[in-house]
Amino acid sequence: MIRMLLRVLGHDHARPVRRTVALMTMTSIVEGLSYALLVPVLRTLLGGDPVDALPWLIAFGGVIAIYAVLRYVSDLFGFRAGTTLLRGMYHRLGDHLARLPLGWYSTGRVGEVSVLAGQGVLETMGVIAHLLAPYISAFVTPVTIVGVMLAFNWQLGLAALVAVPLVAAIQIWTGRSMAAGDADRHERDTEATGRVIEFLQAQPVLRAGGRSVQRFALLDDALGELQRASRRTVLSVLPGLIGLTLVVQAVFTGLLVLGAYLALSGSIGVAEVLTILVLAARCADPVLSLADLGGKLRAARSELARLDAVLRTEPLPEAPEPIQPVGHGLDLESVAFRHGDRTVFDGLSLSVPEGRRLAVVGPSGAGKSTLLQLLARFHDVDAGAVRVGGVDVRAIGTEELMARIAIVFQDVYLFDGTIEDNVRLGRPEATEAELRAAASAARLDEVVERLPGGWAANVGEGGALLSGGERQRVSIARALLKDAPIVLLDEVTSALDPVNEAAVHEGIERLMAGRTVVMVAHRMRTVRRADRIAFLDGGRIVEEGRHDELLRRGGRYAGFWNASLTPAAHD
Repeated sequence: MIRMLLRVLGHDHARPVRRTVALMTMTSIVEGLSYALLVPVLRTLLGGDPVDALPWLIAFGGVIAIYAVLRYVSDLFGFRAGTTLLRGMYHRLGDHLARLPLGWYSTGRVGEVSVLAGQGVLETMGVIAHLLAPYISAFVTPVTIVGVMLAFNWQLGLAALVAVPLVAAIQIWTGRSMAAGDADRHERDTEATGRVIEFLQAQPVLRAGGRSVQRFALLDDALGELQRASRRTVLSVLPGLIGLTLVVQAVFTGLLVLGAYLALSGSIGVAEVLTILVLAARCADPVLSLADLGGKLRAARSELARLDAVLRTEPLPEAPEPIQPVGHGLDLESVAFRHGDRTVFDGLSLSVPEGRRLAVVGPSGAGKSTLLQLLARFHDVDAGAVRVGGVDVRAIGTEELMARIAIVFQDVYLFDGTIEDNVRLGRPEATEAELRAAASAARLDEVVERLPGGWAANVGEGGALLSGGERQRVSIARALLKDAPIVLLDEVTSALDPVNEAAVHEGIERLMAGRTVVMVAHRMRTVRRADRIAFLDGGRIVEEGRHDELLRRGGRYAGFWNASLTPAAHD
């Protein structure tokens, strides 16, 4: 656990944890050694002159005071280390997530990381502040006390030592039996959380179907599985908890019987027997607390393992000596790319001269959006090369590559802030005049004028307070303000009403002017003005040419085009 924690924290943050662990260990040892003074204290108190116990009592009080100071300092170190490392871990996780390939962020992955960055980081860093001290004390203090027992009487010390391997074996066995249960419970918890969100999002559909007061079977099943998994987890703890209690009680009883026998035989005095029993009782509490602490630490360890897995995910490699492209043309040369078990591209070759427009069309699942992602280096290809300005994207610095590319997606995400904040993400240092010019070109100024608050109007989380067309205008204004020489468009008008579609088209035309453009088109009428059209299917370009040329050929593109006109012919 400690080793994994240090690895997750990284080299820069591991030193405070090592220092805290060392201080907590020393504190626990001092606590255990302090009980050694109980032997002379009890021996003199039960002897002929109890006044002789005063120096020993003073010494015992002094050691306890030292222990109290060490405990205070070690706990303070733990709290400070926990809060400091919490902030440091957020920075480390954020920096690492910012370096991971954008293709890594699948829908399920985003939800998992969001939970991990909230509850997961808090739980793992809480180990340092709240669980580390009692856990170390529960191990170190009893072992130290057993050492003290061995020093005073080897028979009683050896009897107490028998408990050490038994307790360790029970802890290991309980941990292993709970590991599968914890993983299963986490999986069921994630599934239930997803079903709760689905149930809330599906309310319009459920109510339209007349099922507003009925139970949602998928949610019921998920919650039922979670309940059963929780029950299995609890039942898996009981044998270890009962076994630990029996071992502690059996060892204490054995020490009591052996101590009485040795005292009656004259081998040891009454003071030594009482001291050993006090020490044994002092060992019992921390050992019994291991069951509760172990459960909490196993839960934290599970979160820590997931956090470790994210931090061990390799980002896309950066070129040691980045090359600066001299142009803005795009080339894909014999590209092969697999996504999971699926081959998306196999020997794909394509080129877009600088300043020209390419439209990519094809059936659903052909890999059109993936093509844009490869151009922006969301993923690295498995074979072949993707080049910008004649330079392989893997040889270009990430910041340099992103500075050359503006991307407008179909699904626009806006940060919870003002319209101006979201537009300025394209270029934060832009002047007021440049900001207003970009907004005007995207016809965002019309939206700003009618919103209360104008540029200071809040868009809500994800842009929820704006319509789809308004969010697209913000996205286009952001891309215009960035003023990048390469523009990637993933059909941005497929879900818009006619008014917003016309406004967005106007903004897109201004955005594409004089730039190298690759657009993915689902609506066929948006591709007519492209310099070249590529029909993508089966991981390859099966047709390529201008709109009129492809129609004359009567091939796949012509079939798609005619199919897109069919609904209009029936209106």
